[in-house]
Amino acid sequence: MTQSINRYAIGVGLQALAVFTLSACDATDRAGTGARDHIADNTLFREVAVETGLDFRHFNGASGAFYQPEVFGPGVALLDYDNDGDLDIYLLQGSLLDPDTSTEALRFAPPVDHWPGDRLFRNELNRSGQLQFTDVTEQANLGHTGYGQGAATGDYDNDGDVDLYVTNFGSNVLYRNNGDGSFTDVTRQAGVDDPRWSTSAAFTDYDLDGDLDLFVANYVQFTVTGNKRCAGSDGQVDYCGPEAYDAVPDRLFRNEGDGTFSDVGSGAGLGTAYGPGLGVTCADFDADGRQDIYVANDGAENQLWMNRGAGGFENTALMSGTAINAYGKAEASMGVTAGDFDNDGDEDLFMTHLDRESNTLYLNDGSANFHDATDRFRLGRVSLPYTGFGSEWFDYDNDGDLDLFVANGAVKIEEDQRGEAYPYKEKNQLIRNDGPDGFTDVSTAAGPALALHEVSRGAAFGDIDNDGDVDIVVANNNGPVRLLRNEATDTNHWLTVKLQGSRTNRDGLGARVGLLRKEGETVWRRVHTDGSYVSANDPRVHFGLGDDTEVEGVLVTWPGGNSEVWRDIVIDTLQVLQQGSGKPWKTATESS
Repeated sequence: MTQSINRYAIGVGLQALAVFTLSACDATDRAGTGARDHIADNTLFREVAVETGLDFRHFNGASGAFYQPEVFGPGVALLDYDNDGDLDIYLLQGSLLDPDTSTEALRFAPPVDHWPGDRLFRNELNRSGQLQFTDVTEQANLGHTGYGQGAATGDYDNDGDVDLYVTNFGSNVLYRNNGDGSFTDVTRQAGVDDPRWSTSAAFTDYDLDGDLDLFVANYVQFTVTGNKRCAGSDGQVDYCGPEAYDAVPDRLFRNEGDGTFSDVGSGAGLGTAYGPGLGVTCADFDADGRQDIYVANDGAENQLWMNRGAGGFENTALMSGTAINAYGKAEASMGVTAGDFDNDGDEDLFMTHLDRESNTLYLNDGSANFHDATDRFRLGRVSLPYTGFGSEWFDYDNDGDLDLFVANGAVKIEEDQRGEAYPYKEKNQLIRNDGPDGFTDVSTAAGPALALHEVSRGAAFGDIDNDGDVDIVVANNNGPVRLLRNEATDTNHWLTVKLQGSRTNRDGLGARVGLLRKEGETVWRRVHTDGSYVSANDPRVHFGLGDDTEVEGVLVTWPGGNSEVWRDIVIDTLQVLQQGSGKPWKTATESS
């Protein structure tokens, strides 16, 4: 089955089987007013959080004790929890780390409206025709009140509804989606808690049995009672680095298919190496059909866990060139994203680091051997002034090349802000892919949204207004959430693909989607929600087409290796592809 929805037909859920068509003009109007005002002012992204009802402020509970978790969150998750065809937003909230702290002793007052607890905002786009959000936390039975860090999304029970895993400083939570607009906390029954400090998490089918397993990255063995006093470069008290505490192992939970999980990390080999884990992404880096796991560790060697089958993994980071940078240094890795930015068919890695450490681009040779190509592609110098967290490969201008966004915010006091209430603010970056010429920082020309100076952490990416381009939600530490609506182009064409698995995991996480272009080129993207930093992204795959007005088709290689092709593809639409409804792919006949 191929379902084509032009401009994502308003009011129709993605489970519908018919074909709907709206004009591009109608879709722009239905996405809300002001959607294309950039024609006059050249704005690439417009910040629209408050005007669309996404009014939320993060609270980090800072009391002046400089507890380390205060400066690391929060993340954000994009998920269509009600299956109505638009992306809803789950936001992580902080708490009081020391329960004996009085509100008078806090450095910052908690927000009046949205504290305590995480919040779920329902997108009303396909209900009302306008991009507008409603806080539905209580009716969804959500609102966890722990010290929130991040979230992962995936349909772990394959019932057609996306589920939610929340990481915390302290116990984590697995929420099962009941399919009626509400969730149930099934953490204990499922066996997926970790009472330590968890950061990023990812759902992935590492054993190819058709259901989603869960990887959880853990940071360090910090406790409030064991809090250490650390100093900055000037000798004054500041937040500690990861070296102040012992690292703790990550977790790998295997899905048993009956609603429960088993902790298999040690048996799978993951206990042989670990560090202060902050970022994680899962992809098939060596094209052997199995999902590998890459972990970004703060100030320590990273791990590249290559999936060897039979439930076992091997850490090849050092030999593959991804443990340290080209200068032999382990960096303060925070965010990580995998994607084929050079369109050569394999997954490359991009990582964010501290200021005075450049962000790092690891270029894949196709067999999971990498080299540090940061300087070659002009990504070093532009990142030196900043401390990067959330990031993603995405095509912001629909020209066919994967660009980068980096959410920045310091973890040590910024000298030019010393004396301010929260002196960790930096601006975020939009970095354009110029092909063989490398990358160019276009932040200053992107509009006021990229000129904000805040303490940004998590960033999630997806087409929130269903108009054919990728928008960004940025979660700020001790600050307001930002919704960056993409207004970069209304001339380049696009295609979005949503998979529905029937013999594999429901959302096809881990599948590779190939765009067959008229000139014979195949552009590959993968289905994922992981990556960035403590955040979860839109599982739909987005292709920018530039000025192409037609394509040859879409090829999908499902987890497990089965491949299908769909030929009658309409551009500037969402294509919903059901596993088993395409034509079996046979290389010899299809390429002849």
